[in-house]
Amino acid sequence: MDDIFVGRLMSDGLHTVTPDTFVEDAAELMLDEGIGSVVVVDEDGHLEGILTNTDFVTIVAKSKPKARTTVERYMTTDVVTAGVQDSIRDVADAMIERGFHHMPVVDDDGTAIGMITTTDLASYISTVQTPSPA
Repeated sequence: MDDIFVGRLMSDGLHTVTPDTFVEDAAELMLDEGIGSVVVVDEDGHLEGILTNTDFVTIVAKSKPKARTTVERYMTTDVVTAGVQDSIRDVADAMIERGFHHMPVVDDDGTAIGMITTTDLASYISTVQTPSPA
C-alpha cells in the first residue's frame, strides 16, 4: 500500500464552535449535521479543543449539567493533531494507540483546517486493491 497523505482523505467541511458555546448548542449542531465531534476554535480559527460524542457521555453520566453550560468546561484541550502532509499510516497508528475516532488537521500555525476520522480511514482501506499473489 502506497503512503497516502492526510490532506487527501480528511474531511474539510469542518464544524467548529467557540469555547463559550453552550453544550446544548454544540450537541444540536452535531445531531443536525450527523457528526461525532466539533472542533473548538478561537476567533482566529486556532485550535483550542475538541468535543466528541464520548465527551457527552461523560457530561451526562458525571455532571448532569444545568442549562447554559459552555463547551469549555468539558472539551479536551491537549488535542493530538495531524498535518496535511502526515502519513495516513502514522495517523492511523496514533488513533488506534489512543482510541481516537477523530483527529483534527491543523496548518503550520495551529489553525484547524479539517478532520480525519476512522470513517475516512475505513473508506480509504475499502478502496485499496491488493494485487493477487504472483
